Amino acid sequence: MLNIFDNLILGFQVATSWENILFCFIGVLIGTLIGVLPGIGPTTGIAILIPITFGMSATTAIITLAGIYYGAMYGGSTTSILINLPGESASVMTMLDGYQMAKKGRPGPALGMAALASFIAGTVAIVLLTLIAPPLASYAVSFGPPEYFALTFMGLTLVSALGGDKPLKAYISAVVGLMISCVGIDAISGVARFTMGSMSLLDGVGFIGMAIGLFAISEILVNIEEPIKQVFSDAKLGIRSLFPNLQDWKDSFGALWRGSLLGFFIGTLPGSGATLCSFIAYAVEKKLSAHPEKFGTGVIEGVAAPEGANNAAAGGAMVPLLTLGIPSGGATAVMLGALMIHGLRPGPMLFSTNPEFVWGLIASMYIGNVFLVILNMPLVGLWVKLLKVPYKVLMPLILTISATGIFATDNNVFDMWVMFFFGMVGYVMRKLDFPAAPMVLALVIGRLVEMSLRQSLTISHGDISIFFTRPISGVLTVVALLSLFSPLFRILWSRYKAPGKSLA
Repeated sequence: MLNIFDNLILGFQVATSWENILFCFIGVLIGTLIGVLPGIGPTTGIAILIPITFGMSATTAIITLAGIYYGAMYGGSTTSILINLPGESASVMTMLDGYQMAKKGRPGPALGMAALASFIAGTVAIVLLTLIAPPLASYAVSFGPPEYFALTFMGLTLVSALGGDKPLKAYISAVVGLMISCVGIDAISGVARFTMGSMSLLDGVGFIGMAIGLFAISEILVNIEEPIKQVFSDAKLGIRSLFPNLQDWKDSFGALWRGSLLGFFIGTLPGSGATLCSFIAYAVEKKLSAHPEKFGTGVIEGVAAPEGANNAAAGGAMVPLLTLGIPSGGATAVMLGALMIHGLRPGPMLFSTNPEFVWGLIASMYIGNVFLVILNMPLVGLWVKLLKVPYKVLMPLILTISATGIFATDNNVFDMWVMFFFGMVGYVMRKLDFPAAPMVLALVIGRLVEMSLRQSLTISHGDISIFFTRPISGVLTVVALLSLFSPLFRILWSRYKAPGKSLA
């Protein structure tokens, strides 16, 4: 515990430099804006803004991107409550009771509870991250190539969770991402692979161009075809009207803490995401409530539980990302790529090789949470006005920022073509209901999987039993195989349980 306290002091020394505080503030401000504006979301926002972090130190860059991530969790509640339109998917459950409270003349307490619940849950998540991440990283620091292969292989097999009820499409998306990760110079043999003679592909397909294309450009194309219906609010909200009363706090206390803990621990699971956490937290509160029939009619615990869960999930998602290098969703998959672009390799060694970065990032999340609660309360009126920006203005602006950021990265027009190509690919994937996150994840960790596999087989002289005879790699490999075949098991089980079937 003393060691953790010393590390936190180091982290706050890093996080409180003027540069890191400034960009932490900018990150959470942009994140809140992204959360407020429907149709963007944290994954797209992070992908678009990665290029602006070039030229920053790695610590400052990731502090900024992390601020965008958990800031977007805060911002989504504003539109859910005021105009019944979630800024991002994790705020869908907040909309059910928050908007009903607004219709009853209590938009202020709903917004205030959303902001304060987000602050409390975010702080709880960061404290748990501080306590859980170091021992997990210390345990995993003994990993060798077989363990790294088993870990990254497990991360790939868990992409089925990113596909919702369509795990096969998630696996197909991941396989395509693995194929794309093979483009470029082979790190071991030095042979050019699948470059088709193009010098621009010798370093592989650019992650930033692919990520922006799959998320941002495809979003623009979808909204051109099916524009989001914009609605406006004339709500006038003062600071005093935003504070919940004593009865509100009594009603919300249990829901807030349960939502925070559920959100954090479910958020650490690969593929879970903040949306799932908010759904589960809302369902748990409705189940435990003495008046479940009132949920959906404007009860304040229906705001506190999902808001606590989705903000705690953002902290929980940082545990597997930093300690094991496994993202839990689309936004953290993009952040994983950003970490590698800035020369950092997430995983067990990160805590020992880059302690200033890790603890600076964790400390910045404490500071960012304070910034967010200060920002969200007085700026509600401004966020409502920003909703009136028409999409015919907003979407070209996003396209301009994306193209400019891509070109500024390497002054290479080819990267822009990559972005536009994957924008069309992303559009087709959306129309066919294929998830994009598994493809991004596979591109990011594909080379790590290949490298650790080949190193392991070199050590064992081609004997694949090395993955099963070592305890840690054996357990991880078995978990990966179970995860890989779990959709098949579910199909077989559902057939056995179907009417007229039996296990006999």
